[in-house]
Order: sequence, then C-alpha cells, then structure tokens
Amino acid sequence: MLMRTDPFREMDRIVQQLSGTSGTWSKPSVMPMDAYREGEAYVIAFDLPGVSIEAIDIDVERNMLTVKAERRPVAKADSVKMELSERPLGVFSRQIMLADTLDTERIEADYDAGVLTLRIPIAERAKPRKVSISAGSGRKQISG
Repeated sequence: MLMRTDPFREMDRIVQQLSGTSGTWSKPSVMPMDAYREGEAYVIAFDLPGVSIEAIDIDVERNMLTVKAERRPVAKADSVKMELSERPLGVFSRQIMLADTLDTERIEADYDAGVLTLRIPIAERAKPRKVSISAGSGRKQISG
C-alpha cells in the first residue's frame, strides 16, 4: 500500500552521514521510518529526535504524503566551546506515495518521545464486501 518514491534516497542519506553535511530546504536529509499495517490502518513512524513539534510539517496532496522537519542547533552561550557535534541538524524530509485504498482524509498524527506516528485508515471502498446471490432472478446483489 506504500511505495518509495526515490530509490536513491538511501544512498544520499549514507553519503550525508559520512560527509557530515546537514540537510537544507533545497536538499533535505532523509528521516528514518517504519511502515506497517495494524488492523484497519497503516502506521508510519518517523524518527525525529530533538525536533520540536512546531518544526514538523505534514502535507497530503492527492496520494503523495510529505513530512518535513527541521532540527535547529541549541542556542549556546558565547563561553561554550563545542568539542564534539555528531547529532545531525538541518532539514529532514520524506515523501511517500500512498495507495488509493487509504483514506487520506482521516490521517491521525501523534508525536511522542521523538517519534512522529501517522495512522492512515483503509478506505471503506477498499474493504472486502460480501456478495449475496438471489435465487431465480439470476442477478447478484452487493451488500455492504
């Protein structure tokens, strides 16, 4: 039900990690995610540790889900001298093509402990339905 839109994004992420570069608005870093089905919904969880909820933007246009976030450096006093900085800063983004069978009108988002979790219900039209057969008329009726 979910499709990756860019097979080379993972290679870009690895290069950015090795080179120590941060994501920008024109070339954002990839955020790690998990996606799975849970009952009657698809769940997508994005790792965004250290990102404030105000810095997260979620958009859906047609069937394209876009999640963007920005982690800014923590303001430090002039007397502080940074000795080591390994935590990635900058802009993170992920685009996912959603199947037509998902109800993008009812997406729920929750952010807890640095994990953004989206729940996307399966559309009613995509759920299995029973077909009843009436005797004698030769017609089949669909019952919901």
